[in-house]
Amino acid sequence: MDILLSHGYFIAEDEHEQKIMKPYPTLGLLYISSHLKARGFDVHLYDTTFQTMADFAEMVRRERPGLVGLYCNLMTKQNILRQVQLCREVGAKVVLGGPEPVNYAQEYLAAGVDIVVVGEGEETLEELIPHLARHGLSGLEAVQGIIFGDGDGRPVRTPARPQIKDLSAQPWPDREAIDMDRYLATWKTHHGLSSVSLITARGCPYVCNWCSHSVFGHTHRRRRPEEVVEEVTWIKERYNPDQLWYADDVLTIHPRWFLAYAGLLKERGLRLPFECISRADRLNEAVIEALDGMGCYRLWIGAESGSQRILDGMERKANVADIQAKTKLLQARGIEVGMFIMLGYEGEEIADLEATVDHLKKSNPDVFLTTVAYPIKGTKYHDRVAGRVVAPHNWLEHTDRDLKVAGRYSRRFYDHATRWMVNEVNLNKARLTGSHDYLHMARMFVNAQRGRLGMYLSRHEREEGEEQPPSGRGWAARERAADAW
Repeated sequence: MDILLSHGYFIAEDEHEQKIMKPYPTLGLLYISSHLKARGFDVHLYDTTFQTMADFAEMVRRERPGLVGLYCNLMTKQNILRQVQLCREVGAKVVLGGPEPVNYAQEYLAAGVDIVVVGEGEETLEELIPHLARHGLSGLEAVQGIIFGDGDGRPVRTPARPQIKDLSAQPWPDREAIDMDRYLATWKTHHGLSSVSLITARGCPYVCNWCSHSVFGHTHRRRRPEEVVEEVTWIKERYNPDQLWYADDVLTIHPRWFLAYAGLLKERGLRLPFECISRADRLNEAVIEALDGMGCYRLWIGAESGSQRILDGMERKANVADIQAKTKLLQARGIEVGMFIMLGYEGEEIADLEATVDHLKKSNPDVFLTTVAYPIKGTKYHDRVAGRVVAPHNWLEHTDRDLKVAGRYSRRFYDHATRWMVNEVNLNKARLTGSHDYLHMARMFVNAQRGRLGMYLSRHEREEGEEQPPSGRGWAARERAADAW
């Protein structure tokens, strides 16, 4: 075995994920596996999704791999730190990649990691594996796209590795190396349908302040539409899923490419239901018609806020009125709209929250999800609030979801704000649909008023500052849906 590849997602040990039960394999890791195998490497991919940490520990002690490559994101940080120690116990060298470790390389190196991969990992590991076999950890300065520790434990970052130019020349994700039937069956059991994920491109060129681009930067590289159609054809023939999930950051980012792709699917007679993420400004009537023809049943938009002032502060390059208009166009075609809403961004006041509620009422998405903003190291948002970030003292025991921003409304305030927003908007939806479930509507009304009252009573509460970690410490990074290392 030249390398063992794995990740830190254990659905059996994650109560939150067990409530959702919509697992997808880690595409980035599957791309690395197929790339290395195509170059003749002996690769073992251990998919932890349906395993336990004890299973992983038993496998490592049994196989005793010499080199382990782990994919790490914000959600899996704590598990990854445990897995690193298990690998070190059997003498393995550990290479870490993904969106999380790049901005915290010093911390991960101190925690037992030997090398952090920066950016895409296919070609870096292709060079790194034989180098480690011949020279060990010596001479790593010659390998592009990595961070490693010098003799004094200080991180050394080598020059960036050029990104892969022709994505269509890459082999498809190594889905045959994992138990895809288990994924399909899990979806079928919990949701009545099976689903398979894929990507048509890598990266997003937009510069939203709060979003991490630690793997792909601000680039956007597309596969040839003909080649993506071939993969969809194979997925249909091999797995026959009930739906697809296009995990691109912005599926319709290039309308001409997208319309060509939709046309090729139509020629093949391929119409699989799917959901995806896009932006309102990358939609028009022709694109929406093509989405409908392809089988799109739900499209997610990062609306984030109904306050144009906040959107502009985020550098979201989005317009509230445009989002509302495109939502109506999508729904007129029978395509559901999901929205992501972010509360608590820098400078947000109650008037901005009220604008967001008004926006949600006017646009009336079929579903919306809320989160409270947190600073991600390496982003403009983090840079803006870095002097006010309040972090727990022990980096090993927290992620950036645990961070606070001193001076911002308290978390209690945002708990009340979320209650108000969710119930106020859903009550409005019930009225629009002519619901006669008056008891449920009454409960939503009461909960909305409780949330509003709670906001009023806690409006003077602000997050307080406290001692931060020593200089050089960082905070966690957010995973992008299609990130590969």
